[in-house]
Amino acid sequence: MNAVITGVAGYVPDKILTNKDLEKLVDTNDEWIKSRTGIETRHILEDGKGTSYMGAKAVEDLLSKTNTKPEEVDLLICATVTPDHVFPSTANIIGDIVGAKNAWSFDVNAACSGFLYALTTGSQFIETGKYKKVVVVGGDKMSSIIDYTDRTTCVIFGDGAGAVMLEATEENVGIKDSILYSDGAGKKHLFQKSGGSVSPATEETVKNREHFVYQEGQPVFKAAVTGMADVSAEIMEKNNLTSEDVSWLVPHQANLRIIDATARRMGLSTEKVMINIQKYGNTTAATLPLCLADWESQLKKGDNLILSTFGGGFTWGAMFLTWGYDSN
Repeated sequence: MNAVITGVAGYVPDKILTNKDLEKLVDTNDEWIKSRTGIETRHILEDGKGTSYMGAKAVEDLLSKTNTKPEEVDLLICATVTPDHVFPSTANIIGDIVGAKNAWSFDVNAACSGFLYALTTGSQFIETGKYKKVVVVGGDKMSSIIDYTDRTTCVIFGDGAGAVMLEATEENVGIKDSILYSDGAGKKHLFQKSGGSVSPATEETVKNREHFVYQEGQPVFKAAVTGMADVSAEIMEKNNLTSEDVSWLVPHQANLRIIDATARRMGLSTEKVMINIQKYGNTTAATLPLCLADWESQLKKGDNLILSTFGGGFTWGAMFLTWGYDSN
């Protein structure tokens, strides 16, 4: 029994923040941003709305596309690093909004690797025969934790969400394998200093701007290039896959140079790599499902996909899956 993706949907807010807009906020320029990241625009969710809003929009579209009634969903997992609240979980809120009254739900926090962690987790409930329909959401409102006076981070991130439906199949399609890693020693290079139990919010932490993403670019870049490239090559070797066997690389959209390095390590041409970083920036847990949503019409049943990611924590991993349906 394999867990197979039977539908995918994505959502991004209407508001667009361009590189030209950022030139007015920090000392940067369009050419600098594009040459170092590949990003041209990113979408920003309005104040007063959270990750659950975007996640619910994606799930509602997913349910419609797969002709699924909300009450048929058995489990809903949301990967996010920007939950609406410390509690309840954002997955609980999404389930309530969409009417998934029979589903239990929980959040997964693995930063940019969250969706892959959640997809691997959700697939287990299908493979055991425990559940028939599992919805996996990846969503983040990164604008809520980005300092728009810090040019090292504000150019990178955007807001968005995506969702997939997992169901059972006895065909030779679906999720075949995954390799996941984490290393907490990477915390010092990429983290949010305050807002948790170690350093709760105070007037001082707010004044010191400690509730925003802190990133040391070079160590993170180096670890991401090595981590994504190595684990992608590892999962190909483990499953006896050559570059000819791989139809698509679905990489985390953090930086175009990291994506290119991963593709080169796998021996893949750019035509086989899903890239939408120029439109959305780094939407953290949403990058992989947004890629699948953008490329859904080009995917064919039997296509071999490698999903690859790297995130704060550090967390990283890769998944090998065979696409389960023709979109047209």
